[in-house]
Amino acid sequence: MTGGLRRILGVGFGLAVIVGATLGVGILRAPGLVAGQLPNTAAILIVWVAGGVYTLLAAVCLAELGTMLPEAGGYYVYARHAFGDMTGFAVGWTDWLTYCAVIGYMSIGIGEFAALLVPALAGHVTAVAILSLLAVVALQYGGVRVSSRFQEATTAAKFAAFLAVVIAALVYARRPVAAAAAQPPSLGGLIVALQAVVITYGGWQSALYFTEEDRDPARNLPRSMIGGVAAVIVVYVLVNLAILSALSIPDFARSTLPAADAARALVGSAGGRIVTVLSLVSLPPALNAVLMIGTRILFAMGRDRLFWSRTAHIGRTGTPDVATLVTTAVALLLIASGTFQKLIAMTAFFLAANYCICCLALFALRRTEPARLRPFRAWGYPWTAAVVLVGAFAFLVGALVGDRPSAGAAILLIAAGLFGRLIAQRRTGASAAPSASPL
Repeated sequence: MTGGLRRILGVGFGLAVIVGATLGVGILRAPGLVAGQLPNTAAILIVWVAGGVYTLLAAVCLAELGTMLPEAGGYYVYARHAFGDMTGFAVGWTDWLTYCAVIGYMSIGIGEFAALLVPALAGHVTAVAILSLLAVVALQYGGVRVSSRFQEATTAAKFAAFLAVVIAALVYARRPVAAAAAQPPSLGGLIVALQAVVITYGGWQSALYFTEEDRDPARNLPRSMIGGVAAVIVVYVLVNLAILSALSIPDFARSTLPAADAARALVGSAGGRIVTVLSLVSLPPALNAVLMIGTRILFAMGRDRLFWSRTAHIGRTGTPDVATLVTTAVALLLIASGTFQKLIAMTAFFLAANYCICCLALFALRRTEPARLRPFRAWGYPWTAAVVLVGAFAFLVGALVGDRPSAGAAILLIAAGLFGRLIAQRRTGASAAPSASPL
């Protein structure tokens, strides 16, 4: 059948999908890069809190769009509603490709971490990755209730594991957290550190993609967005405190895997294994969340006739089954061929561009639809929204300047998608007219 999705999700799933998609391997690696740019403990902690506060402002701003337009698809929905089909397709197409690439990246990550724990699997990383993805896909076909409960249970386990390891490290530490040095950080170092921190918070927007399946999005989405980001901020600050309690700042700044180095400093050779287990535990809920998100984007585009309309089909268990099949097939192709790595290089540009467009959509819709019902309004608008927009634009510029070849390839991929859509539209002889609202 086609049509609406089942409204069976609540605030628990919203929290789980945000924490599950955000909290992971990034926080075990990124602190070393951040510490390498900053001279003292205070600066390190302040940057992690500042990045969290910026993310919280972004969550508050986009929660307005999510409660105003509670439809499956996230960024795609807001871009299309504010700027039309062409922009909406470009955002949806690139957002979906991004999640397909991330599915490949996370699946391979499961295979690699499993091989570290079980050396016999070292020659079978790709096979383990494919089997892991297919296992998560099987959950999707079990129904939304099954996949959402898996998300909630595994995220709770991951969150508890992170907290347990961090608290144990703080309790077991043999040295106090290093005192702050007097010298201030350089402006360049501060910018690089902030970029790394905000990227590590990526995943905070995940609940936006499921508002159509939420029993009460006007009430639950803001709680999920704010609560999920707040929970991640707490864990991120505690992880940095734990590392600082185990490593000196010079050692911290030189480390490419600071969490593993800190664990080894505290408990010896077993420390690296603990962090590997923690990394492996973090991936299944993230993979489940990303697969569900990618599927919802494709479902929404299919329903609006901007993609193959069959992807709007919903199976008897409430899962967009064709969209799941197509997303899985593309992800498996990317895994088998290794081309997900090339797409991953482009995701920074896609994420920054789509984020920027959605921030602009908030301003545009405030102007063009001032009377539309907004169950939740962005705190401190327009000033907070302006801060978020400036940050989004800065990340877009950073993505363009930081990796020009990947940005250029990303632009070509956008153009190819738009061209393909135009060709398909001409062949069918039908315009991509907006479909009826699902609400």
